[in-house]
Parts: sequence; C-alpha cells; structure tokens
Amino acid sequence: MREITEHLHQVTIVVLGDLMLDRYLVGDVERISPEAPVPVLRWSSERETAGGAGNVALNIASLGAHARLIGIVGDDEEGRRLARILQSAGVASDLVVDTQAPTVSKTRVLAGHQQLLRIDQEIICEPHQQVEAAILAKLSAAISDADALIIADYAKGCLSDSILRKAIALGKQADIPIIVDPKRFDFTAYAGATYIKPNRKELSLATKIDCSIPENIHAASQNVIAITGSNILLTRSEDGMSFYGTDGHDLHLPTEAVEVFDVSGAGDTVAACFTLGIATGATISGAMRFANVAAGIVVGKTGTATVTIAEILAAESAAAPTDTLPRGALASWEGAKAVREQWKSEGLSVGFTNGCFDLLHPGHISLLQGAAAHCDRLIVALNTDASVSRLKGPSRPVQSEAARAEVMGAIKGVDLVVLFDQETPLEIIRLLVPDVLVKGADYAEEAIVGNEIVKAAGGRVERIELRQGQSTTKLIGRANDKSGAKLAVDLN
Repeated sequence: MREITEHLHQVTIVVLGDLMLDRYLVGDVERISPEAPVPVLRWSSERETAGGAGNVALNIASLGAHARLIGIVGDDEEGRRLARILQSAGVASDLVVDTQAPTVSKTRVLAGHQQLLRIDQEIICEPHQQVEAAILAKLSAAISDADALIIADYAKGCLSDSILRKAIALGKQADIPIIVDPKRFDFTAYAGATYIKPNRKELSLATKIDCSIPENIHAASQNVIAITGSNILLTRSEDGMSFYGTDGHDLHLPTEAVEVFDVSGAGDTVAACFTLGIATGATISGAMRFANVAAGIVVGKTGTATVTIAEILAAESAAAPTDTLPRGALASWEGAKAVREQWKSEGLSVGFTNGCFDLLHPGHISLLQGAAAHCDRLIVALNTDASVSRLKGPSRPVQSEAARAEVMGAIKGVDLVVLFDQETPLEIIRLLVPDVLVKGADYAEEAIVGNEIVKAAGGRVERIELRQGQSTTKLIGRANDKSGAKLAVDLN
C-alpha cells in the first residue's frame, strides 16, 4: 500500500460526470404515527455532502491527491451549497450552471443506521448546446495536466452521447488512463475507455446475461470487452471484485469489508482508489487491493463517505498477525479488537482514552501518563480529521489524523492507536470493552461516554486531574498573538 500512498500527493485526477447533493436527516424512531401507519422520526441531526461524481472527487482529495471536478449544477441554493462543500474539501471544481434544470439532490431519512426513505429532486435532460460546449472546454483545459480521467455516469443527464465520445477522445489524445463508472444499458457508448467498472447488475443489464450466477460472469465480461475494447473491473458486493483484461488476464479479490452499514458511494470509492493506484504506477492487482481495502472501510460508515490514508494503512496492518504490530501502531477497529483479545488472554488489563490530541501539550501528556499508570496496555482513540472539524470548526485540526496518530504512537505508555469518525467514541468502546476507561477530571463520571458499558463488564472509570491552562486552542491563540495574521493562516 505504501508504494501507492507515498505518491498520491503527486497525482492529479480529472473527474467528469453527474453531480448531486446528498442530504441525510437522522433521528430515532420510537412510535408509529396516529395519523397513518408510518414511523415518527424524532430529528437529531442532519448533514450534507457531495454525491455522484462529487463523491468520487471527495475520495480523491481525502487521500491527498489533486481532484479536478467538471459537472453541471442548477442555478439554485443546492448548487451553491454543493460548490461550498467541494471547495472546503480541497476539490478544484469547474462547475457549469444550467438554468434549465435544478441541482440533483437526494435526501435520505435515517433512524440510526437504518434508511427509512429517500427523496430525489431531479429533472433529467441532456445539456443544451451552450452547456455542452462549456463542459468540453473545461475538460480540454483540465486534461492536459491530468494523470487519469474518471467518467462517472449516473444517468442524470450530464453525459450526452456527444460529451462521452469527445471526452474519451480527449483522454486518448492525452494518453492517460480513462476509467468509466457506467450506468447506461448500452456499453458501446464507452468504447475506447481503458477500464469500465460495472457492478453485477449493470453488467447483467448491459449484456442480458444473468451475472448473479458466477459461472456467467466471465462470458458477460468478454462480451463487453469485445464491443468496447476496454478492460473490465467488476465489483461483486460481498464477493469482492474481479478484473477481466483485454489480454485475457483475469484477477479476483475477496471482499475486505468486516461489517456493512451502508453501501452508498462504495462504487465511487472503488473508482477513485483504483484510478489512483493506476496513476501512481501500481500493478493492476496492487490498484485493485488498494480499492478493495478502501471500499471495505467506507461500507462500514453511514451514508456517502470517504476514506483516508491513515484508515487504509490501519486496515492493512490489521491483516498482519497481531504479534507483529509494533508498540504504538495505528490499527483498524478489527485489528484493535484482535489485539485487545490477545492482551486479555495474557491476563493484561487494557485501558482506553480518547480525544482530538491536535497540538500535543503538557496537559495531554499528563492525561496519557495517568491513563497508562492505571492499566497494563493503553489504547488511544483519535478523532478523524472530519470528526475534529465537526467538533472544533473548519480550521481544525492543525495536524492531519496520520500525523496525530504517528505522534501519539511514539509517546511512552501508548500501546495502540485507533481512529474514530463519529462524534463520540461510543461505538469503538462498545467493540473493545476496555477494562479501564480514562478521561480528565473535568468530566463527571456519569457524563463520560461509554462508562455504562465498561462498568457493566466489570471494568472501572478513572478520572485524571488535568494541568490547568493547557489547551490546543490557547496554543494557537498565543501563537497568533505573537506572530500575527500570517501564522494564523498557516496554522488554520
């Protein structure tokens, strides 16, 4: 994996395709409405992110590569919110405004992880001549500096026959890999692409061969290869993914998913990560494994999601025997669980603490030393970058999750590091069930997340006295006061 991740910052991927705004309304259901036999959702939170081609670009950017996104939005508030989401994620967006159609949006209503309803707002029509010309002009300008082109077809109208044909021609002229995530029933529209990435249903519809029967998949793939001249990367849900090459070479990988919460956007992650692997010079099998591991991570998250380098490297480390993990290693959740069980079998007490730990200061060290003193082995859970931003604001964290994990793992007394993307560590505590749960003494015991789980299992909660006057926010403030506005920008 590192032969790919170490070069991602040098890679630029152009993404062309259908854009949409994904909205999630989340709450709890405890009763049925007296007005109709439908559940009553008690709203608790909501969030918005980019879907479709936008999610492909977000995945590229979240892995440290350069994403340039070209697509259509409406002249509406949804389109403007989508543009802001992409900008804040570091995606270079060349968006064309179509005044004749709204921005495509999907609103999902969830009770916990369970999706109750989806509401789609869309008017599907091919772009008019001026919009098509603008898209092709932006693509022509962007592709000269690109290492690969992804065409994300969601059948929402952006990719007309003309745009598809000319986009593939531009990619071939630039001599870069062209990866198509298809939605059409007729795959001849994608002829000339380097790779086409269908799922089993899409392959079945395109070839009229039932690909739910494993024995039929090879024949269906050969059918597509014959009419398009493209390699086939087939995603197969719980069965992993398969590659069928134009040279007759086949490869198969089992799935890397441990627990599936939501498959929304998993195909986007595969398209992004396979393309990144190819663009960095990885072999087909190396790019497939990179994409496979990434997809296994995102299906464990709720809704359209992205993956980070730190999460991928942690997942890779989980595949190694637990006794090969060095002290302070960054582990996946399943890897951490295996290590925790190993320590338990050895009669060792396992402690747990969590936090953002952005800029380490004496207060952090005091807490970690106190935590380590109450157990034989200490696991530290770090908020991911996305989680920190939600809690602390868009200017945080100062240091990336990979940097924070590396620093944390080097501290004496820290035996294992994990990441969590949720706003609280409740889920990872429920998975690990530590013997000792440690937080600062500024928390009342009953307010410490996970205390009931730990105590119910026979464990205990320890509250550590904190060093007064210590915080990352104060550090940043003092640095800004001393060094002026420029440092404030650098830090934030």
